[in-house]
Amino acid sequence: MHFEKSALYPSPEEGWQIYSSAQDADGKCICTVVAPAQNMCNRDPRSRQLRQLMEKVQNISQSMEVLDLRTYRDLQYVRNTESLMKVVEGKLKVASDNPRSLNPKGFQELKDKVTQLLPLLPVLEQYKADAKMILRLREEVRNLSLVLMAIQEEMGAYDYEELRQRVLLLETRLHSCMQKLGCGKLTGVSNPITVRSSGSRFGSWMTDTMIPSSDNRVWSMDGYFKGRRVLEYRTMNDFMKGQNFVQHLLPHPWAGTGHVVYNGSLYYNKYQSNIIIKYHFRSRSVLVQRSLSGAGYNNTFPYSWGGSSDIDLMADENGLWAVYTTIPNAGNIVISRLEPQSLEVLQTWDTGFPKRSAGESFMICGTLYVTNSHLAGAKIYFAYYTNTSSYEYTDIPFHNQYSHISMMDYNPRERVLYTWNNGHQVLYNVTLFQVIKTSGD
Repeated sequence: MHFEKSALYPSPEEGWQIYSSAQDADGKCICTVVAPAQNMCNRDPRSRQLRQLMEKVQNISQSMEVLDLRTYRDLQYVRNTESLMKVVEGKLKVASDNPRSLNPKGFQELKDKVTQLLPLLPVLEQYKADAKMILRLREEVRNLSLVLMAIQEEMGAYDYEELRQRVLLLETRLHSCMQKLGCGKLTGVSNPITVRSSGSRFGSWMTDTMIPSSDNRVWSMDGYFKGRRVLEYRTMNDFMKGQNFVQHLLPHPWAGTGHVVYNGSLYYNKYQSNIIIKYHFRSRSVLVQRSLSGAGYNNTFPYSWGGSSDIDLMADENGLWAVYTTIPNAGNIVISRLEPQSLEVLQTWDTGFPKRSAGESFMICGTLYVTNSHLAGAKIYFAYYTNTSSYEYTDIPFHNQYSHISMMDYNPRERVLYTWNNGHQVLYNVTLFQVIKTSGD
C-alpha cells in the first residue's frame, strides 16, 4: 500500500486539503493527507469580521459604562442642588410679588445662591453631549445587528466557535495519524514560510528532534564563527515575537551552523577542531565531547558557502548523524551514525558526492538529501540511501526565497525543514512517499 503525506506547515496560500483515496494501475491504495496551519480559521474573513465586531461591541460597552458613571455622578449633583434651587425659586417669587421687599441684603443673598447654581450649567451641557453620544451608540448597535444577521444567514445554523473547535480537533487527529505513517521517500518541498527575520546572514535555529517529545522550546544560534551565545525561547510563538527567552553561554565556542538539539541536549562542532560536544540545556553543562576521527574542520571541507561548515550534525527518525568528509575520502561526503550518549561512531557510509559541490544536506528516514547550491535556483540534487548503500540523482526544486541558505535541517517530530536564509528563519513543508507492504502484496 502506498501513502503520500505532507507535514503540518503548508504555506499561507494553501487551504484545507482533505483525505482523498484512489487506486493506481495495480489496484493499490493511494492516500493523501495535507493538514492546514493551525491558524487557518484565524485567516477566515468571517473570523476577522467577527473579531472586529467584538471589538466594536467592547468599545460600545465601555462607552456605555462611562456614560452610566457620569450620569450617576451628575444626577447626585443635581439632587444635592435641588433644595438650593427651591430656595432660589422662593426668593425670586417673593421679589417678583413684592419688589420693595428685596433690600440690599436680600439681593446679595439671592445673588450668592444663584452663584452656587452656576456649576450646574456645565453639567447640563454634558447632558446634551451625552444625549448625542447615546444617539450615535444607538446607530452603531443597529448597524452591528444588521451585520450579525448577515453573518448568521451566511453561516447557517452552525456556531462559528463550534466549527473552529471541530477544525482544531481534526488537525490533532491528522497530526496523530501522520505520526503513525512512519518513514517515506522525499518527493516534494512546499513554498517557504518565513517565521521571523532576525540575526546576521548566517546562523541556525531549531527545536528538539527527539521522537516522541513534548518539548516546545526553540533555540537560535546567530553566526558561524566562534559563537557561544544560544538563545532559548519557551515556545515557537515566543520566538516569532522575540520574547520570553533565556541565554546559554557555551563553555566552548562553535564552528559552522550544523548544530542539532536531540533529547534536550545541543550537539555542536567545537571551534577549530573536529570535536563534537554534547551540551545539556537543563544542567547547563557539557556531558561528553569526542573527536570525529579524520573529519576535516576549519574550512577544509565545507559546503559551497564556506562558513566552517565542515561538520554537519543532524537527526531523523533513525537517530543522530554526522555529515562530514575526510582526506582519505577525497573530499566526498561521509555519513556516520552516532550513539547519542557516547558520540561513538556506529556505522559509516561514503556517498561519493563531493562536499564542496553541496549547498546543504539533511537526513530523512536514513536518507541523506543534498542540494546543489546555497544560492537562488538551488534544488535537491542527490540522495544517498543508507539502508541499501545506494544513491540516485534527484530533481526536487524548492524556492530559495532569500538567496543564501546557510543551514537546512529536517525535524522528524514536525516533518518540516528548518532553514536559515540570509537573516530569515524559514520553514518548508515536505511531502514523503511511502510504500507499506500488506498481507495482500
